[in-house]
Amino acid sequence: MRVIRWLRKRMAESDSCSDEIMHAMAQQPALQRVRYDYTQDTVEVEYDTRRAEATEVQRSVEPLLQELGERIPTCAMRDPEVGVCEACPRIHQRGKQGRLNGFLFRAQFDGQVLTVERLQPPPADEQVLDRFIRRVKAIERPVPLWCSRAFWEPVLTGLNLLMILMGWLFHTLGAGSLSAAAYVVAYLAGGYFGTLDSYQLLRERRIDVNLLMILAAIGAALVGEAAEGAILLFLFSLSNTLQSFALMRSRRAVSALMNLQPDLATRLTNEGEQMVPVEELMPGERVLVRPGERIPTDGIVLRGESHVDQSPITGESIPVHKAVGAQVFAGTINTSGVLEIEVLHPIKETLLHRILRLVEEAQEQKARTQRWLERFEQRYALVVIGASALVATGLPLLGWSFHEAFYRAMTLLVVASPCALVISTPATLLSAIANAARHGILFKGGEPIERLASVQAIAIDKTGTLTEGKLVLTDLVPLGNTSEAELWQCIVDVESLSEHPLAQVLVREAQARGFQPRPVEHFEALPGKGVRAIRDGQQILMGNLRLFETTGVPPEVHQLVQLLHQQGKTAMLVALAPLQNGFEPRFLGVAAVADQLRPTAVPAIQHLKQLNTPCIAMLTGDAAPVAQAVARQVGIERVYAELLPDEKLQVLRRLAQECGAVAMVGDGVNDAPALAAAEVGIAMGAGTDVALETADVALVGNDLQNLPYAVALSRQAMRILKQNIIFATSVIVVLVILTFAAGLRLPLGVIGHEGSTLIVVLNGLRLLTFAPPITQKEAG
Repeated sequence: MRVIRWLRKRMAESDSCSDEIMHAMAQQPALQRVRYDYTQDTVEVEYDTRRAEATEVQRSVEPLLQELGERIPTCAMRDPEVGVCEACPRIHQRGKQGRLNGFLFRAQFDGQVLTVERLQPPPADEQVLDRFIRRVKAIERPVPLWCSRAFWEPVLTGLNLLMILMGWLFHTLGAGSLSAAAYVVAYLAGGYFGTLDSYQLLRERRIDVNLLMILAAIGAALVGEAAEGAILLFLFSLSNTLQSFALMRSRRAVSALMNLQPDLATRLTNEGEQMVPVEELMPGERVLVRPGERIPTDGIVLRGESHVDQSPITGESIPVHKAVGAQVFAGTINTSGVLEIEVLHPIKETLLHRILRLVEEAQEQKARTQRWLERFEQRYALVVIGASALVATGLPLLGWSFHEAFYRAMTLLVVASPCALVISTPATLLSAIANAARHGILFKGGEPIERLASVQAIAIDKTGTLTEGKLVLTDLVPLGNTSEAELWQCIVDVESLSEHPLAQVLVREAQARGFQPRPVEHFEALPGKGVRAIRDGQQILMGNLRLFETTGVPPEVHQLVQLLHQQGKTAMLVALAPLQNGFEPRFLGVAAVADQLRPTAVPAIQHLKQLNTPCIAMLTGDAAPVAQAVARQVGIERVYAELLPDEKLQVLRRLAQECGAVAMVGDGVNDAPALAAAEVGIAMGAGTDVALETADVALVGNDLQNLPYAVALSRQAMRILKQNIIFATSVIVVLVILTFAAGLRLPLGVIGHEGSTLIVVLNGLRLLTFAPPITQKEAG
């Protein structure tokens, strides 16, 4: 009885961390989500500001921090390598739900962060949620390796195998009692963790493959096949150990992002250089980064010049030149010169940490296929148990011996279990998320991968997506006898008083050439047309063709403007006119500006076509001639121009009817409605909050070549997922048939079942190294 009480106590404490968090949340209804980061020893809390003040929430969380701090070092279940409690690997695979004080909670684990959230509709006003972070004051002494499940699982598997061999040896020597004792130890060693896992799920009124294996092993012992039951537990335990190891590779691929953050930074003060922890850096402070060092924070270059390797964050293969005024990101590598950088954000608000948080959340979000399979597993497991019971009781009525019927029922429990089906989805999708994150692509969970793989049409915004979103001067054409200097002086005199973006571009170019504005007597902005100023008794007119509707434009000038429009440029005419009416203006020249194409726009569209994307369209609010010109340059045939935001939604619906599911690619700011309405919203944005928070997928580095990479990766992920599902289902069908048609022995059934499980896991892990050849970035 003492052993039973100890075992019950041990089982009850197996989920201590998640249970403690659930109890804290049940006692404070304002708490919405708690995230416990084992690697940083911090707890992040999200709470509803309508229900409690920050101080009240913090007071309620303090006992939780103390409990976690006291429990983890002493519970003998902390993994010294990745810092997980014993229950977390199981929570990672299955998740966990619990109900306390009438509230329903869900726990998820991604390999380093345990998240517990309240399952209820989100608040109507998202702004009521706030968060704060507190460090856990504990874990001051190292925990030995032998205290972790990662250590004991393979050890108990090995002990199970040893006892099987000892039991067989004693049996051949005729020592029946010793053989029985050896098999008892083999059962305890091989079934220990499976029993804990199945017991925990039974407490949640759920069953899984662990229960099926335990029942099958017990059934084998009851019919005198203890050796086969022990072999079943050994193979199942070995399979779980190998699965945990394989899945840990996928989690480590994501967790490796954390290693990009340096621990120390060189802070510059009036007293000189100081080595300080990066957590102490505050906005406005200055840090020094020498060649070969990782940049410790997001910031702006104040002094120096260098090339920075941004591949860990944005996926760019070539180091990017950084000079004074350039933005740099934490975790990137300074390759050459010395940089002095002004800190922009606290460490928890850097792009690197936002990426880590999004990847963690993505691992918590399950794809539709995965959710369906998990619901299917519960019903299917009940069917398997019922079918096994029917076989055990029904076959003797057909003339079978009870021993043989019961043995067939136990074999059916094993071979028909859906373990390979259930594990195939998370193994595949976690690998895809990890691969994408390394290339600057953030998927918001498994479902966007699934949906992106099915899209038939891709709608791409022009400004800020296909183009840089920055206007530059492209042409300056003096007319007649006008000199370039005279033309520039007129431009800077007039446009220096305008706030229009086109004017700012021209003034910047003029001042770069040494021209400074001179005073004018009068200035007037003419909306939709241009500007007018009076200088030295003459009018200076500058604007589009509409500005000169009453006076007319010479045919050759009109032809020049139309040619520039066809090239996707915005043309502005500059003219002088006397103050008296009735005199035609003298045209001095034409200036043209344009939004530059991204260097990766053309190869990205080519790669999308190579991926057999049937429908690629460009959406823009810009003028039709400009849109057509940009579309011709990048190779897009479908062009929808002069669209208002709501009209973009109508175009998306039309594309969906004509082509199928549509993905919308935009800059994440002015395209938010279209991104939300599309089947998949893909946002460009080098770390912008809107891009990272609103879309289903974010291309962090503004590299359009990551768009075909994401499409190819998602399609490959779904191909592998389908392979796994078909393979796992086929193996189950074949093994079930062999169980009754060929008298399949239990050990062979276990080998087939566990072998198929390992195969689908390893097949899914192939995505960690996936790299479609057509989207590889050239290093030239």
